[in-house]
Amino acid sequence: MANFSKSRVPQFSVEVYQNEYLPEGGREVNAIVTVTSTGGGTSGSSRLAGAGVSPAFIPGQAPAAAVVIMVDCSGSMDYPPTKMRNARDATAAAIDTLRDGVAFAVIGGTHIAKEVYPGNGALALADSRTRAQAKESLRKLSAGGGTAIGTWLQLADRLLGSAEVAIRHGIVLTDGRNEHESPEDLRAALDSCVGRFTCDARGVGTDWEVKEVTGIASALLGTADIVADPGGLSADFTQMMEEAMGKEVADVALRLWTPVGVEIKFVKQVAPAVEELTGRRTEVGPRAGDYPTGSWGDESRDYHVCVQVPEAGIGREMLAARVSLVLPTVGEGTPQTLSQGLVRAVWTDDMVASTSINPQVAHYTGQAELAQVIQQGLDARKSGDYDGATAKLGRAVQLAAASGNADTAKLLSKVVDVVDEATGTVRLKAKVADADEMTLETRSTKTVRVKK
Repeated sequence: MANFSKSRVPQFSVEVYQNEYLPEGGREVNAIVTVTSTGGGTSGSSRLAGAGVSPAFIPGQAPAAAVVIMVDCSGSMDYPPTKMRNARDATAAAIDTLRDGVAFAVIGGTHIAKEVYPGNGALALADSRTRAQAKESLRKLSAGGGTAIGTWLQLADRLLGSAEVAIRHGIVLTDGRNEHESPEDLRAALDSCVGRFTCDARGVGTDWEVKEVTGIASALLGTADIVADPGGLSADFTQMMEEAMGKEVADVALRLWTPVGVEIKFVKQVAPAVEELTGRRTEVGPRAGDYPTGSWGDESRDYHVCVQVPEAGIGREMLAARVSLVLPTVGEGTPQTLSQGLVRAVWTDDMVASTSINPQVAHYTGQAELAQVIQQGLDARKSGDYDGATAKLGRAVQLAAASGNADTAKLLSKVVDVVDEATGTVRLKAKVADADEMTLETRSTKTVRVKK
């Protein structure tokens, strides 16, 4: 059995990109940390399947993964009626994508949360029989009632918590605003779920609140997106479930150790999307802290680490930070270090060396600013500050063009008329479709990788 579990754990590598040279008096050190995981995910699954073993389930043992799908069944899902039908079809498609042995459940969400399948306060194990039963039970999904997403998440947490599994994942679909509970109630529900499961969130149509949906995904380390046309839900749900099925390691932490006198200014994920992690630090010992990264399959992500070091004289050098990927302890075991990299600081009087900006750092600094100015520009537009909106969205056009972020540039062109992308000269469009504005806002944090 030990060999089986070992063969499924991906190999992690850490690469650090930085300009370690500082001028005399220089204190700020920036580094991009690229974390890559290989040999797990779908490649590991197919290898094991070829050996005649289900990658998600060992007979006589608990399944390795559990998934709960939360479907909005509020009254607005009946306008138009195709929305509810598409939601049922999408949930059926997601159920079909479950690997044998994965524990799962379906929740129908209104102002209360109802177990649709299996309905006994537990999870079902996926096989041909339970998948067929679950799809049959989707007929019970009908529209009526309000929206209280916090109650859906809390029921999902109870169900997922009943499974002895490593990977716990939720999928939330909503079409409306969270009107039947306060923002504080939703925040409290999210806080109670943090670290217990990851969750993807999708808004269907254009009557939902972008910051609610993206806030759920951000808090629970999942993805957020808009499905403006309900007809696209099945393809989106299938892809989401395939990615969830590709996860092999849960609760991986980015651990930062810093020497005495070094201050951490920020830690953020910068690819495939911008996600602020600074405030999520958990202390794990003297001058060491963990930042959550969620679950991993075969994939690569980039993180921007910025630290402030004590002043030192020309010719001095020091370790500014040690970055490790760590699997935290289960029970009383020791944490497992998967890989690590070093961030250095070297003081020099070579002006060329100390003033050059590392290409990776420059690229992702621009991508983080791009996400920020889009949000600021859209907020300004909504509040009637058209001059401010024009300035911010113009800067966004300029940054998107400079970094080669063609997807974001295309979304921006539906909100502004671009006069000159190089200078960021734009005019706000007089009329913008809700779907176009919401798509830009929802996807504003998606980044492009730097060209190596």
